[in-house]
Amino acid sequence: MSPEFTTNASAFGQGRRQPLFMHPAIWIPAVTVVGELFALQSWVNFRHWGYHVNTAILFGAWGAQFFVWGVLCWLMWHFWPRLVSRRNLVRTLIRVIPLALIFPVIEEMVWVLLFPRIPLDLPQMSYWKRFRFQLQAEFIDSLIIFWCAFFLFLGIDYYQRFREKEKATAQLEAQLANAKLAVLRMQLNPHFLFNAMNSISSLMRSDVDAADIMLEQLSSLLRISLERGNMQLIPLRDEMDFIEVYLAMQDQRYAGRVRREVAIDAELHDALVPAMFLQPLVENAYAHGLSKIEKDGELLINAHRENGMVAVSVINSGLGLKPGIKNGHGVGLANVRSRLRLHYGENCSFDLSEIDRTHVRVTIAFPFQLAREVENGFARYGGE
Repeated sequence: MSPEFTTNASAFGQGRRQPLFMHPAIWIPAVTVVGELFALQSWVNFRHWGYHVNTAILFGAWGAQFFVWGVLCWLMWHFWPRLVSRRNLVRTLIRVIPLALIFPVIEEMVWVLLFPRIPLDLPQMSYWKRFRFQLQAEFIDSLIIFWCAFFLFLGIDYYQRFREKEKATAQLEAQLANAKLAVLRMQLNPHFLFNAMNSISSLMRSDVDAADIMLEQLSSLLRISLERGNMQLIPLRDEMDFIEVYLAMQDQRYAGRVRREVAIDAELHDALVPAMFLQPLVENAYAHGLSKIEKDGELLINAHRENGMVAVSVINSGLGLKPGIKNGHGVGLANVRSRLRLHYGENCSFDLSEIDRTHVRVTIAFPFQLAREVENGFARYGGE
């Protein structure tokens, strides 16, 4: 017995999902009904030809024959993993061909035992003579029934394996996406912490009180981050709670130098967004724009719904973009772009552009989705 066959048999026995119609309570009666339909056809033909037959015997004989075939075929399906080896056709044929010869024999033995008066014109024949007579008369038909059932089960088996591979592939893709997201989150948190500690360090000699407040605010941000755990998508209101504390930290460092404005549509408060997607954009605005000017800095954060998408923009004043830079570089922005792509595939956008020589805008868009609409854990489709 090959390792593959052993695995398949084990999987089948431990709950491999079967089609509902292959349950014996459905399959066997259904096959019996097919036999009764053949009996009805025979009865109509006999009546048309002017023959008179015992209706009970006719329907009983056809029904019993197909009932036995239903039982035998269901047993073949039940032990299917032990019969079929996908890697070795010869081994499969060695197992199946004997059954193709044995099943007709078993069926005729049971059928002749149940109907000792058939054939009606030869009622005095012994059991074994009637058995040989019936087997010779119906052996080819029995082989056709067997191989029809075999190829039906083979088609069902291939279809099941195909669907299982599709499901396994989808699960692996989701696990891979979640693993990539986890790596990106681990990359982002130290990057944020390092920059925050640098900001605190820069204030230690010039404004100890401000540095102390920033340290408390950093502690709050870390607590929020830890409470989120591994959640990949969160309501926008939770992300904005984080941003408000982060902006308060920056106010300590850039006191009086930056005017900021935050405008979030009320209907977006429950919209799902990638966790910590906005902080790198704001941090980038400070690091590469607002930190380069001494006064009258501007920071505008806007989020609104547009054509079924959540559109978020961050505009900051500064020195504009360096020549040749498109969509930005660095850990923060690259991280956001990568996570958007993992979450939403091609159904998202990221754009970094220069409004004028002193203003830069980052705009991102992704599908609008509410928290209650998420039920599974696939990151690519908005899960945690």
